[in-house]
Amino acid sequence: MNGTKTAVVGVGATGSVLAAALLKSDPETILVDWLPGLGEVLFEDGLNITGAISYDSVPVKFYHDRVSDLGEYNPNLIFVCTKTFHLPQVLEDLKGIVQQGTRIVCTQNGLGVEDLVAEKFGAGSVFRMALNFGVAFKSLGVVEAAFFNKPNHLGGLVPENRDIGLQIAALLTKGGLDTELVDDIKLFVWKKMVIKCTMASICAATDRTIKGAIEFPPTREIADGCFNEILAVAKAKGYDLGEGYLIDALNYLEKVGSHKDSMCYDIINKTVTEIDFLGGKVVEYGRDTGVPTPFFITMTNIIKTLEDNYLRPS
Repeated sequence: MNGTKTAVVGVGATGSVLAAALLKSDPETILVDWLPGLGEVLFEDGLNITGAISYDSVPVKFYHDRVSDLGEYNPNLIFVCTKTFHLPQVLEDLKGIVQQGTRIVCTQNGLGVEDLVAEKFGAGSVFRMALNFGVAFKSLGVVEAAFFNKPNHLGGLVPENRDIGLQIAALLTKGGLDTELVDDIKLFVWKKMVIKCTMASICAATDRTIKGAIEFPPTREIADGCFNEILAVAKAKGYDLGEGYLIDALNYLEKVGSHKDSMCYDIINKTVTEIDFLGGKVVEYGRDTGVPTPFFITMTNIIKTLEDNYLRPS
């Protein structure tokens, strides 16, 4: 992408890491977020990432608190790093900013995220990332990375985007965030979501770390049931991950260690969770394909009930 003008929408935990890497490659990268006070901190102290991924005081030149402000820059590469429940509104706000040739990179967790963008702007405009790091928001402009199992994976939805994908992967890798272009990104999304969709609701409902939930027999039994269901759903959707994948997934979780899933913090902070694109999608896909998902139905409904306890007006 010659003359790339890059923007990052959503500078939370995940977005901060991606923004820091992009700023290392391109200091002109524009950041957008609506968190009060964030802009002032970023202009003064930059972005600071500690732990398994490290960036020290990466300067920020351009920051805005409205997506519509991107119109003055005409970005042709936009990373959307918001929570999934913000995505429909962000895509609506990007209407008029996304032009022919603009590429949107979805970095959210969840199943079917890239399909929402494709419905809005066409499959040729979309890239999807499967991120292999775990991060936590510590304070404004400060994020801690618990682990990074390199590399991250990036892919488009149409083969014609391969060359552009290689350039985007190189941009992130140059900035210190190892990224590899893959031909079938949905395969890598499924590989990650088998773990994420299973562990997110279990950890959030029990307030346990991933390691703690895997090692405790009652929650491990639930996890095993969920693993079997989501692997069956993935196979029904055309992605047979094989009998050995569960062993690989458990080995991956051992590397994660004592890290809480982000949904734990959503429940603690009494905010909306991403359950509709995690366990909720597994339930939806299961019903579409005729695959029973009783464990996922139970865990999804538990999270929705916990949400309802604090989100529903009294």
